[in-house]
Amino acid sequence: MVKNFSVKTQWNLAAAFFRVGILGFGGGPSSIPLVHQEVVDKYEWVTKDEFSDILALGNTLPGPIATKMAGYIGYRVGGWIGCLNALLVTSVPTVMAMILLFSTFQQYQHVPWVAGMAKGVVPIIAVMLGVLTWDFLQSSIAKLGKTMAFTLIAISAVVLFFIHPAILLVSLILFALRPRRERAKE
Repeated sequence: MVKNFSVKTQWNLAAAFFRVGILGFGGGPSSIPLVHQEVVDKYEWVTKDEFSDILALGNTLPGPIATKMAGYIGYRVGGWIGCLNALLVTSVPTVMAMILLFSTFQQYQHVPWVAGMAKGVVPIIAVMLGVLTWDFLQSSIAKLGKTMAFTLIAISAVVLFFIHPAILLVSLILFALRPRRERAKE
């Protein structure tokens, strides 16, 4: 992709990552669907596959995922100016909002509607992450096939969630013994 230093590109980068930074309630992982919406669906700066690669690589590095993605995508789209632009609009408004909102929240956290609002954000984030996970699963199956995709998911589950290897072995045996018609479709 050719880097675009135009004012319009920088403005679009600022608008996209400002929305991500200011609306990404719940931390970095909750902002990933918002980043996806802006950079894949709205502005089409990266494809779904490229987004998956950026997310995977970003998760292997230390630091907050939202700023890493903003920095890289900003650089990719608008060069070093785009990188700084995306980092600033992702971080600074969020820090300012954090100071303002947390100070206000501490004052009114015992008011019922404020407490209910704080609890209501969690299921919304869960749904957003679920939708993105489903999208990644479909993309993985399309690229790798069911066998490879589910094998990698099983290995990841063992490593990430400390699932006992016996459960994995039983699951793989059941997967191998599934009807031939399902295997033929792959």
